[in-house]
Amino acid sequence: MSIDTRDRTRPVAFAVFTIVAGLVGWFASFELLTEYIKTLQNPDYVPNCSVSILVTCSPNMASWQGSLLGFSNTVLGVAGFVAPIAVGVALLAGARFSAWFWALYQAGLLVAFVFVCWLFAQSVFVIGSLCPWCMIVWSATIPLWWVTFFRAYAVGDIPLAAGARRLFEKLYSWSWVVILVTFAVIAFLAQMRLDWLAEFSRG
Repeated sequence: MSIDTRDRTRPVAFAVFTIVAGLVGWFASFELLTEYIKTLQNPDYVPNCSVSILVTCSPNMASWQGSLLGFSNTVLGVAGFVAPIAVGVALLAGARFSAWFWALYQAGLLVAFVFVCWLFAQSVFVIGSLCPWCMIVWSATIPLWWVTFFRAYAVGDIPLAAGARRLFEKLYSWSWVVILVTFAVIAFLAQMRLDWLAEFSRG
């Protein structure tokens, strides 16, 4: 009976979302890493993400921002996106995590979220280019952060007082709105700075 109850309460949708977002982010990070390695092997190599002067990953790869810790940021992505994939698979298998685990997992996602926001600012306002694979990484990280953040408190994975939990239940139901607003702000700032719509229309 207890096994059946666990099956009914298993967060399948959240687990699948976490796995898919993790795989998307991991694949984009892996592609960036392979392209980076190819540029090291052959300085004349043109990465597959170099679409135009504006939409390209070459300036980002060559910048100090692209290797913030002394090695390519892509290594962080390849290693880091394993975490949501593993969490999603574990949830599908019926795992239940303690509050401290969710707090630690949230902290990791928050670091990733802040990092991609910083990389976006550097890419748009300093480097002046948009890296396609980087944007896919951003598109995976942002939903992972907001959905996981709201859900942990809404469903009681991290216990809160009843009033606070009800607030997070409402926020969780609106999480996709928050995600879309975040994307809209990023697109607006990129448009104001780089006029990327004109770039894509010319393409």
